[in-house]
Amino acid sequence: MADKPEQSPKNWTESEVSTWLRSIGVKEHYIEKLYEEEVDGQILLTLNEDFLKSKICMKLGPAHLIIQRRDELLHSQQKCQEKKKPNSSKKTELEQKNNPTISEGRPAQIPVTDQDIVEERQTAQEQCTLTSKDDCKPRPFDQEGIDFIYVKQRVLQPESGAFNLTSPCREFKSFAIAAELDRTRLQAKFAKEVLKFATGCMNIRSNGTIHFGVMDSKEDAGYVHGEIKGIPVKERDIYVDALDYIERSFSSNKEHVRQCVRPPRFIEVMDLQSTEKRFVIEVDIVPSISIVKNKVYAVRLPNFKESVNKVEFEKEVILRRVGSKTEPVSDKDLSDFHERVKDRDAQREEAEKNQFLSGPGICQDLGRKLTMLMTSGKKFMEKEKWFILVTNKFTPDDLCNIEWLLNMKMFCVFDFDPDSKISGLCSRYLDHHAANMHFLQSYRISGGKSIEELASHLHLFEQTSWIFCNGRTDFKGNETPCDEMTWIKTKMTFLQETVSLICKQILPKGTFQVIFLLTSPVEKPLMHTFYEFFTDMEGHEDIICICESEGNFQKWQSFAEGSCGKEAVNTSSVVGMKMSHVNATLQLVQPTKACARKHLPIFVKGTCLLETQVEEQMYSLEILMVNHCDETNIDFINEEKANIEGQFYRGGRVTWLNFWLAEHKHVGEVIERDAYRETSRLLKDALKYNADQTPVNIINIYHHPGSGGSTVARQVLWNNRKDLRCAVVKPSYPAAVVAQHAFDLREYEEKDPLRCLPVLLLIEDSDKEHLDNLRHELEVAINIKRIPYETVSFILLSCRRSHDPERRCRESPLQNISVTHKLSPQEKKKFAGKREDLKEHYKHNFILTFVWMSEGFSEEYVQKFVEHLLQDIDRQSVVTKLIHFVALLNTYVQNSFISQSHCEALLSLTLQLDGFRQHKFEMSLSKQAKLVFLHLRDDKTQIKSIRIIHPLVAKEILQQLLGTQQTQSSLAMELLCENVLFEHRFGREEYQTFLRHLLIRRSRISKGDKDDSLFSPLIEHVRNIEKNPDKAIELLKEAFERFHKDPFFAQQLARIHYTDEKFEEAKHWAETAAKQLPNNSYILHTKGQVYRKWFQAKCKAIDNDNKPKTAQNTADAVATALKALECFQECERAAAADMENVNSSGYFAEVEVGCSLLKLISSLQVFVNRGNGHSECMKYLVTDYIPEEVEDAWGPFHGDLKNLHTIMQDALEWISEDLSYFQTDNGQDEDETPESLEEKISHPLKWLAKKSSEYGKYFSEAYSTALVKPGQSIPDNLSVFQKRMIIYQLGGGNVTSILNKLTDQKDAVRLLEYIVSLYPRNPINANFGQRDIVNYIMAHISLNCLSPRNPKVAPLKDLQALCRQFPSDKRRCLPNALFLLTLLFWPEDQDTDQEKEAKYEIVQSAVEHLEKGYWTKMKDIPQRKRRIYTHFFLGKGNGLDKFVHKKKFEKLTKVFSVSVKRMMWLSGEAWKMPDIAKMLKCVSGWTEDKVVYLEGPRKKKFNILPLYVPSVPHSNENITFYLGFTFRGPVACNILVNK
Repeated sequence: MADKPEQSPKNWTESEVSTWLRSIGVKEHYIEKLYEEEVDGQILLTLNEDFLKSKICMKLGPAHLIIQRRDELLHSQQKCQEKKKPNSSKKTELEQKNNPTISEGRPAQIPVTDQDIVEERQTAQEQCTLTSKDDCKPRPFDQEGIDFIYVKQRVLQPESGAFNLTSPCREFKSFAIAAELDRTRLQAKFAKEVLKFATGCMNIRSNGTIHFGVMDSKEDAGYVHGEIKGIPVKERDIYVDALDYIERSFSSNKEHVRQCVRPPRFIEVMDLQSTEKRFVIEVDIVPSISIVKNKVYAVRLPNFKESVNKVEFEKEVILRRVGSKTEPVSDKDLSDFHERVKDRDAQREEAEKNQFLSGPGICQDLGRKLTMLMTSGKKFMEKEKWFILVTNKFTPDDLCNIEWLLNMKMFCVFDFDPDSKISGLCSRYLDHHAANMHFLQSYRISGGKSIEELASHLHLFEQTSWIFCNGRTDFKGNETPCDEMTWIKTKMTFLQETVSLICKQILPKGTFQVIFLLTSPVEKPLMHTFYEFFTDMEGHEDIICICESEGNFQKWQSFAEGSCGKEAVNTSSVVGMKMSHVNATLQLVQPTKACARKHLPIFVKGTCLLETQVEEQMYSLEILMVNHCDETNIDFINEEKANIEGQFYRGGRVTWLNFWLAEHKHVGEVIERDAYRETSRLLKDALKYNADQTPVNIINIYHHPGSGGSTVARQVLWNNRKDLRCAVVKPSYPAAVVAQHAFDLREYEEKDPLRCLPVLLLIEDSDKEHLDNLRHELEVAINIKRIPYETVSFILLSCRRSHDPERRCRESPLQNISVTHKLSPQEKKKFAGKREDLKEHYKHNFILTFVWMSEGFSEEYVQKFVEHLLQDIDRQSVVTKLIHFVALLNTYVQNSFISQSHCEALLSLTLQLDGFRQHKFEMSLSKQAKLVFLHLRDDKTQIKSIRIIHPLVAKEILQQLLGTQQTQSSLAMELLCENVLFEHRFGREEYQTFLRHLLIRRSRISKGDKDDSLFSPLIEHVRNIEKNPDKAIELLKEAFERFHKDPFFAQQLARIHYTDEKFEEAKHWAETAAKQLPNNSYILHTKGQVYRKWFQAKCKAIDNDNKPKTAQNTADAVATALKALECFQECERAAAADMENVNSSGYFAEVEVGCSLLKLISSLQVFVNRGNGHSECMKYLVTDYIPEEVEDAWGPFHGDLKNLHTIMQDALEWISEDLSYFQTDNGQDEDETPESLEEKISHPLKWLAKKSSEYGKYFSEAYSTALVKPGQSIPDNLSVFQKRMIIYQLGGGNVTSILNKLTDQKDAVRLLEYIVSLYPRNPINANFGQRDIVNYIMAHISLNCLSPRNPKVAPLKDLQALCRQFPSDKRRCLPNALFLLTLLFWPEDQDTDQEKEAKYEIVQSAVEHLEKGYWTKMKDIPQRKRRIYTHFFLGKGNGLDKFVHKKKFEKLTKVFSVSVKRMMWLSGEAWKMPDIAKMLKCVSGWTEDKVVYLEGPRKKKFNILPLYVPSVPHSNENITFYLGFTFRGPVACNILVNK
């Protein structure tokens, strides 16, 4: 309906307007509001943005959209009408005025200039008919050196007559047509208008100004009288020279006229929509009494006569001003006019006297005004507030007074001075602070970058961003300054994007203030910047202008007043105050002293000065100074100390000021808990010299959430800041960056890198992987810098939450500390005393968290408090809804919060409609919310947010508020569907991350949670406590839609459905996820899991049927199992291609499904009932034979089923090889992601041994089980395949299973003897495959480890001979085969040089290919994440006895916990155990440039990898070490320098 151009919008009804609004995408609640206000078509045409914003409470975006689309609709309709009348050459005057179409061909009868003015009028009408015009002030009258500007479409006060003779009367001329005339015609026209006006003014003795380029007649449709349009000026001298007509137009007193008529002034007209230069030309008339006394002026006005094509002069005439017009004096009035000359002279003389006698204006209190503006009416400037500075060229004097700027939290500077980096503000700023140089285009978001990524890339929150807005002269790139018009054409768009991005996406309203510091003449680009900020900030409240020069300010003022009104400009501007005065005034209200000196401790027990710009370059650290907080203004301390202390005891995080205040006795002491003393003791021990010391020590503080762990950790830093260099690691920086900054901090101002104080780093709420990464990066750097290994360089104090801190502490008492809610008897005393002190100063409600802590957070106490709190709460209010939402997030998502900006958006829905919009956020909260909400600020962005004062309170509030009426699932659904919160632009990514975690993130014991869960704790609650699995599904479906069909929610839905055995739905969701991420191995694994579980369910159903199993009734289950195998193989391929993750789950699942499928097949009636059923089954699976009972029913599956034994063997082999490379005990702490696997294999080595045996059992004959009985002989008629399968069943089918016998030693010797006896007696001639040779040799080595000198073990020489059957092209060798070559051919002392050389060559070739295979296996994963596993060490024996398996050591260290054991190996302590040293052979070698070498034959160098790189000495030394054998080649352990 509404889209049809035929129907005029003017005739629309309210419903038709609503339909049109829907069609352009306006939100429903705005449409309803406009419908209620009875907006029909006619009213729609009169609406403007101001009306929509103020009366309908519409946001700026939709208001702008409606007006723009309405205007486009009108435009398109008028175009349509134009097309309908193509031949109409005669148009009425009205049509010519109102038709907004600009036709390309000009109608012949309209002259060019007229056509231009018609077009101009038409455009103006389109833009202006529906919007009101802003008033503006005229240029100050007859003042020299004023830099002034007009803005197009603003309106001057109407034309006026003489008022008091010194206030100028005014006359406006549009001059649009005349401006296009040739020189002669133009000069005649201009001179005629000026001289006519001037004569009128001079004759009545009144000052006057005539304005050209200002609309003078209401007949100009679409324009307002006095509206500024401007005219193009090609040559200024045309207008200046036009006044030469004075000599020809006046017969006498020509000099008088010259003196009274000022030269033309050209005032530029600024047009935000156009780059064309236009001007208003103004001529001032000043008839001073000394010139005009007793005179009457007659003029002959010039006029260009077209008939004779020249200028002629009209009859001489005396003119005067009558009202707003200039008229000739009539003959009958002439004598009277002459007679009254003296009266007019007297009036003029009086007026001039009065003008000079007027006293000075009232002096404003500029200091107070400046202070109030900068502090937003508070006593001090906000510490956390960001400032944005917009400025131009500074004078040298001003640059000497910028301490106030240096002491502000500067987000960015828009600098219009191209020389700023060389000689301006930027160069001076860089002497004190770090800043990043940017251009406007740096803020362009490209390539799908998020706002967070852009902010991180530009380091917006770490260092000031210095934006050169008009080029930079010292820059070698293409960034040259340009003139105003070029700037508007080339840089204007970048400016708009940058300002919009900062104001609308990066910094929420209220968190920043914009200061326009005008230190030199103002140009257009600066005004455009004001306009952009004013528009994007939706007002002027947070914009301040500071300007010393009145002249600079006037041009600015004339522009700014049009945007925000005269009063607003005056209120928010400080004009006439010197920079030195601004500097002194503002330093008094800044919370810290300007340019304060900061000190760090040094090695020789003094201190050094830390420059601020150096500190800012270490942006990933919050560095603690020796004199930290000393720079704080004492007035600020006295004003704020109660708030600072109160915030802490209410549950806020401890700040350095809390400790400073306590230390300086401004407030009571901060309690030192027992954990503080324990941590200090561990720290002291770590700092003692110890030869076994590692350079990076870790101390862990595990704490219950909200129990004060962070306070303990920060207290340790605070009290050690004078002896160690201390810093807090800020979150979300890569480990490499933190390590670099930590090293910079350690070595700052120290001469010798070996003689530096240790650095104590606090890392809070970081996962173990990040801690390991940081430790690794620091150790690598220590190694590169050649710092002695036993020097303690860094102590990492890790503070992490845990559900059971005490258990963590018991696991490793020398490294872990626990902080719990439970208080010791001594702590109870301290807390009781402190509680009494606090009660004297604070009300009970203001120290809630402290009170709960002193009660040990007893459940009953918290329960009673919440009960009391909620007694009279208004359950329907929007604030209660907010409490609900925050409580839900705080209960289930660690460290969650809702930004204040989000809260304001939610509350404003009700507040706007109720007319309370002006209330501040705090005012809008209920008393309950004020009590339980804790206001936080992000350390980095300073964005405010709220959470509930304690997680336990959040949990209790959630429980009691919901009661029995509402469920957590319905609340979660409400939160998910709350558009205002979900779509709010500030902090959107953070908020949506919390929502994701609420629905997807599972509990992990390793993360400090109570248990490991299948789904997120909320989903588990809905399923198990609410007993409503359907609701859980509904929630996840809503999230899937809400998060734009996010595949990870589809993955969760697949998991939840197969858990509930709804397999069709599970299949649908798994396929939906896989369609979106076809190469994600984790999602493909989930898809496989769907079919695997489905297959299990089908098998269960068949078993429950109690019917004989036939091919017909099992076909469906077999098809499902094969589909599962296909999915897992897809998963394996995707995992192999993914270079950044390791996912072996496909192989494990493939084996599991394979075993289940074999179990089903072997239980079929056709295979069970016959005497040789098992043999028949194997015959079907491994040969071409197909029993007729299964031929048809299993028709499609025969090929896949006959391939089953091969794919299972390949999968088992892959798992075995993978486990051979890497340690398997380091996966317990990895980060939880949406992609985490459904089922983790917790003991892969045992699993592999069990599954290999199971696989072998299915494929070996029925009597194979009897073989394990003692004394049983091996039948001669077994095929090679059958023997191989029996070997599998006995645990000899792959390297890992064989080596596992060394751990699980029950019956191992006898089983290995059987395995060995199953191989041919003469293996050399047996035509073994590679795998068979590897397994055969590994069985012998393992048997020898368990039973040395066992007669069944082949001698080393035989095994070496067998190795020669490996392919000569080492690229075709399996890694297992290459590993055995390094092991078996390692030279022995008794070998001849020739033998040694031959062996070294074999070993070297094998190592070369092992290294290549290792890197393929490693992908792009850091080595510390997949630590290579050392299987054997070189012992003191000969032959096979020289190989000592690692499991032998583990018997000696098994009394220690895993983490202590790891520390022992890492620090080298374990190698010193006498029993271990007794077994191993000490190998001699040397190091060159940190590379370890062994001497080979003929003095050849043999490179050995160090197992632990930092243990390699930095200098070139002779060393000894133990030799280990890994799947990467031989490694050196326990490297010691020869004394």
